[in-house]
Amino acid sequence: MANRIGGMVVPFLVFFLGAHQVSEQDTGWIVTALGAGGVAGSVLGGWLADRAGHRTTLLIGLLAAPASLGFLFAAPGVPVMAAAAVLVGVTAKIYPPAAAALVADGVTGAQRLRAFSLIHWAYNIGAAGAAALAGFLAAHGFGLIFAIDAGTSLLFAAIVVAGIPRTGRRTRPAGGTGYGILLRDKLMLAFVALALSQEIVYSLTEYAVPLSIRLDGLSPAVFGTVAVVNAALVVLLQPVVYPVVARLNRYAVLAGATAVVGLGIAATGLGHTPLWYAITTAIWSVGEVAGGIVAGAIAADLAPAGAQGRYQGVITWTAASARLIGPAVTTWLFSTAGPGALWSATAVTGVVGAVCLLALAPALARRSVPAPAPALVPA
Repeated sequence: MANRIGGMVVPFLVFFLGAHQVSEQDTGWIVTALGAGGVAGSVLGGWLADRAGHRTTLLIGLLAAPASLGFLFAAPGVPVMAAAAVLVGVTAKIYPPAAAALVADGVTGAQRLRAFSLIHWAYNIGAAGAAALAGFLAAHGFGLIFAIDAGTSLLFAAIVVAGIPRTGRRTRPAGGTGYGILLRDKLMLAFVALALSQEIVYSLTEYAVPLSIRLDGLSPAVFGTVAVVNAALVVLLQPVVYPVVARLNRYAVLAGATAVVGLGIAATGLGHTPLWYAITTAIWSVGEVAGGIVAGAIAADLAPAGAQGRYQGVITWTAASARLIGPAVTTWLFSTAGPGALWSATAVTGVVGAVCLLALAPALARRSVPAPAPALVPA
């Protein structure tokens, strides 16, 4: 949570670039470079987690992130800014697979579900704090935003050094050191495909929803309300919903959450008032809460011993890739078939994803049996 509270640079990157007189076209290229870096960083982070160890990978990512942020802040021109944005994207995504793998290897069963639920909750508390704090700091200059973002990464690194002991041994990577083990896992590939489709749907809340608000002639404050409603509901509902979800079939919960998110976001196109945007946000936020409780644990259950880093890395990759694909799909559908086509496709994707998850549920359940203890080798 400490690191997420400091995650302010990326949401305000467009405003930072505007303050440096970067054109809209060049801003698009820099934002795309950031997303591409995130896609690469997810894969690299998962590989490093299994190859070098979770603790080492955490420290690599957390110490490299402040350096890349400083590079971006001091970049003198658009080409250098784009290169710096790639590095920011890479370093920002190195540590999440290692952090998730560390949790997955430390707990199993119901405790694993609880642990990933707490991570999702803490992430959203931090995100809400970051949005509120960054809005205030931006009025006093972007230097503070960059400094706090870098400082919280260093704080997280200090927590890792103090709280995660060096074992002197590390897990032997399963199936070699590459991603071949995952590419041979048909069940995981099916789950990843579904996860990617749903991440693309969710990414619409960051691009298509604000675009729809703008086309309706509403002020940016309406999107601010959407962000506040979403953050508040996730933070407040998760502790309440968790005891209920923990007693249910996690695959049915994820399927239901997938449908609710898809239909809730699709309902955006049915109304054009601030109240309607708040209502639809409440709908998909409930789905986000339920899905966030179970999704991480399901992915962890699929990973063989010694491959948690790569399996978590590809889950991080789906989120990073969706942030590249989602805006492109939104722009294309809005400009060709119209908003109605986008919202209809969103609803269909959510419902089809839910049906596919239910079909995969028996196979996913068979893989949820605790894996044997991973082999350890000298560090």
